[in-house]
Amino acid sequence: MSDISVFFASNVDVKTQEDFIVSPRFKDTEGKPVPWVIQSVTEEENDTIRKSATKRTKVKGQLHNEVDQVDYIAKLVVASVSFPNLKAAELQQSYGVMGAEALVKKMLLSGEYAQLIMKVQEINGFDRDMNDLVEDAKN
Repeated sequence: MSDISVFFASNVDVKTQEDFIVSPRFKDTEGKPVPWVIQSVTEEENDTIRKSATKRTKVKGQLHNEVDQVDYIAKLVVASVSFPNLKAAELQQSYGVMGAEALVKKMLLSGEYAQLIMKVQEINGFDRDMNDLVEDAKN
């Protein structure tokens, strides 16, 4: 068994970060595609995102909480993209939208947005199933 100190906050990578070419349409001055920077979020941050995407609905007189999956994914994408700054007012203005979620949907084509969602899910660990995690733990 390992020493418990491997789990101390000071010994753990806080965030995973990756460059990702979301679209070849965003080019630098040399004509090369500019990567977006995607980072992981903690479960604490994810919980806040999930709660902000939860709507209360009334069904047969009872209140139920329901996560709006489209809203949740859009908010998770925005929280995971550290570059470009989707919250920058000047970037939103250039696309004629207000809000980071609206901006990312306006900036990207449908397939590009789908690829970004997949990368965000991957970097946040949603792409691995429990069997993969058990195998990693055995090794």
